[in-house]
Amino acid sequence: MLYQICHGAVSFADDVILHDINFEIRNTEKIAVVGRNGCGKTTLLKLINGEVDLDKRDSDEDIFIAKAGNPQIGYLKQIAFEDPSITLEQEIRKVFAPMEKRKKELEAAATALEHDYSEEAVARYTAMEESFKEDGGYYFEKEYDVLIRKFGFSEEERKKPLSDFSGGQQTKIAFIKLLLSKPDILLLDEPTNHLDITTIEWLESYLKSYPKAVVVVSHDRMFLDHIVDVVYEIEYGTATRYPGNYTNFMERKKANYEKLMKDYNAQQKEIARLQRMVDRFKNKPTKVSMAHSKEKAIERMVKIEAPDRFDTRTFHANFEPRKETGNDVLSVSHLEIGYDHPLSTVSFELKKGEKLGILGGNGLGKSTLLKTLVNLISPLSGEFRFGTNVQIGYFDQQMAMYSSDKTVLDDYWDEFPNLTETEVRNALGAFLFSGDDVFKQIDMLSGGEKVRLALCKILKRRPNVLILDEPTNHMDIVGKETLESMLKSFTGTLIFVSHDRYFVKKVADRLLVFEDGTTHLYQFGYEEYQEKLDREAAESGDDYRKTPAALGGLISFASDHGGTADAQAVSLAGKGANAPGGKKSYYNPGKERSRLEKKIKKAEDELAVKEEKLEELKAELLRPEYQSSYSKLTEIQAEIDAMEEEIMADMEAWEELSQQLEELVAGV
Repeated sequence: MLYQICHGAVSFADDVILHDINFEIRNTEKIAVVGRNGCGKTTLLKLINGEVDLDKRDSDEDIFIAKAGNPQIGYLKQIAFEDPSITLEQEIRKVFAPMEKRKKELEAAATALEHDYSEEAVARYTAMEESFKEDGGYYFEKEYDVLIRKFGFSEEERKKPLSDFSGGQQTKIAFIKLLLSKPDILLLDEPTNHLDITTIEWLESYLKSYPKAVVVVSHDRMFLDHIVDVVYEIEYGTATRYPGNYTNFMERKKANYEKLMKDYNAQQKEIARLQRMVDRFKNKPTKVSMAHSKEKAIERMVKIEAPDRFDTRTFHANFEPRKETGNDVLSVSHLEIGYDHPLSTVSFELKKGEKLGILGGNGLGKSTLLKTLVNLISPLSGEFRFGTNVQIGYFDQQMAMYSSDKTVLDDYWDEFPNLTETEVRNALGAFLFSGDDVFKQIDMLSGGEKVRLALCKILKRRPNVLILDEPTNHMDIVGKETLESMLKSFTGTLIFVSHDRYFVKKVADRLLVFEDGTTHLYQFGYEEYQEKLDREAAESGDDYRKTPAALGGLISFASDHGGTADAQAVSLAGKGANAPGGKKSYYNPGKERSRLEKKIKKAEDELAVKEEKLEELKAELLRPEYQSSYSKLTEIQAEIDAMEEEIMADMEAWEELSQQLEELVAGV
């Protein structure tokens, strides 16, 4: 055990974020922390990193954080470089300051040996040299070069100031610094945001082989499936541990919920059955003792709590475009995009209702294309032309992250001043801004909340062409699935950029991929693109994409179809089809009623005999001559206990028969 939180809780003022958190990091585990936006995932990372403290509580429980030794913790969070004017190389080499200092000290110690050959000086130098070697002192420069190349930076870019890099490139720079520091526990908060697919796949490979522990918060389902072996879900303020990757977590969570619900329903049914017997017989002199025993049985039960339902609250927007476009929505011909120099040349045609996904590396022109299409920047050459009646709804990540001291209500109302307050609140409520949430200031909203607000405004205008730049950044998984469903059912035309491979695969029916100054259009979407990647991987002998997660669909398909067959068999049996052997079975309600009445009469007669015997045993237990004989009293009590058990079993059988008769009579 490397790190442990026991019964931890974190509050801010009166707002309890986490409670009764039990969390462990064992050895080199790769751990995912998942949950809804605002559930406390980032708070948990900050707790591990020492940025927030555990609540102090008066309790008998052990509340503590335990560590094995003093593990170094590295945390990748929102990027804020102290001096954006310094170069990439200068920023990254800050990591090596302690190592370079030790290198100089080692060189000084080696120089000193030329004048002092004492045993003490030699031993001191030897210890320094061994420690320097173990900490990677002789190859940190080499690793520095490798990581810069792996993250896609050129020799020229090493000399560029940090301010010249995009948000995704700055994320890469922060990554390089963190990885070169080699912490014992690596904390990553949404590491795939702003990273292109090539870098995400490289990062997956790196983290899988990282020799120390990793804790990652991410909403990228494919990324989690590829790297983690443990999932902690935070729901309703507490954490539950699931071994396995994300897909396995979802399967186990569903299975656990279904089992708990089945156990709860079974116990509730048993309690109701026993209570019916108590209510029916508690006033009958001959059945009072039995009714009392049933009451005791209910009281003695260890009650099963109803499991919490999945937290599936999400936004919704069922909207149709205000107008229909013509069939030809967009024509792009030899369009050179860029700022001071061309980034890429693009050509494609888009018809009404098509959904075009855009993939590619950072800095190749994906967002630049969208900005060009909405006239935020001018094309360098070539042309594009929209068809008739096109009304565009444009979403840009930076536009959604604006700052304002307005409340959500006022911000939205200012854009739609003709709406009533009720209409405004209904629109905001559909995107999870309800109650006092509408009085939050824009500056106090989380990234996910700002994205929801921006989408709420865009969709209110009911455009027929949506142009979206990374709409799923900052969204939790339920939110992504909701947006997937919404965009799939959108009757207008869609152009979107995303690095979320699951999202692209679900939504896009065509794919435009940016690669090194060129673009390639895949007419059949992500599947065609994936086939190309698989062919290239197979040809190179690197078929790493064939993961167990990819087999999940086949297993699910077989399971679904097996279940359907079983259900059909049960359905046929329940409808009284041909019995085994080909003979038809006929149902006679009169005969069935007579049979049940005879069985009930026989059961009542047997019960009467046993209850009479029970009363005799109880009377015998009170006989004066036995009061001094412990063995005789024990023997009689054992007979009484056995008889009561028999009577209870017989009463349950009688109750079952009586229930069948009541149902039969009611159905006739």
